[in-house]
Amino acid sequence: MSASEFQQITSQILFEDNHLIILNKKASQIVQGDKTGDTPLCDLVKAYLKKKYGKPGDVFLGIPHRLDRPVSGVVVFTKTSKALSRVNKMIHDREFYKTYWAISKNRPPKEEDTLIHYLRKNEKLNKSFAFEKPEKDTLKAELSYRYLSSSDKYNLIEVELHTGRHHQIRVQLAEIGCIIKGDLKYGAERSNPDGSISLHARKLKFKHPVKDDLLEITAPVPKDDLWLFFEKENQS
Repeated sequence: MSASEFQQITSQILFEDNHLIILNKKASQIVQGDKTGDTPLCDLVKAYLKKKYGKPGDVFLGIPHRLDRPVSGVVVFTKTSKALSRVNKMIHDREFYKTYWAISKNRPPKEEDTLIHYLRKNEKLNKSFAFEKPEKDTLKAELSYRYLSSSDKYNLIEVELHTGRHHQIRVQLAEIGCIIKGDLKYGAERSNPDGSISLHARKLKFKHPVKDDLLEITAPVPKDDLWLFFEKENQS
């Protein structure tokens, strides 16, 4: 691992202890390897741990959840298999609370609402399609949103996920006319210059898998004028 790669990972770390390492993923990074052959974030984190702690041999790194490549924000890795199994159970039991920020050209129809759709994933297109009622091969998708604020042209929407389906926020917001900025796949007029979509995993809240204390991790937004404007407007 080069010194610049080590420094890059160091700058992305939001939390680290003996059990967890939590990063602020950049929109260009992939969490796990894919057909592009690009170096995934998990490999860089393994190399970072190996170098920082002088670990011989392979480094264990658990991947309990993922973010789509064009999405930025909080992503959790585990350093032990015990932590991995416990985080996996929390996710399964819906005790792993994920809050996202999404930027859309359109303001949502209500100030806040809960959306329920039934999603079917098309592997060939790498896209999900939403239905109002259960259909063959669909999975129930549920999220809650609330409108936060506006700029001259765009709106910031906060989303709490209740299920974790493929492209869930992207397709469900598109269904209510709130296509995420830059998301060509779900109907945006143009892409973002850096290839990202304006969806950011803002916050994670869950009990530490070993110490049992409550962790609340917030990821700073990407260094982009529009994101920084919204972050300033919504300091909590």
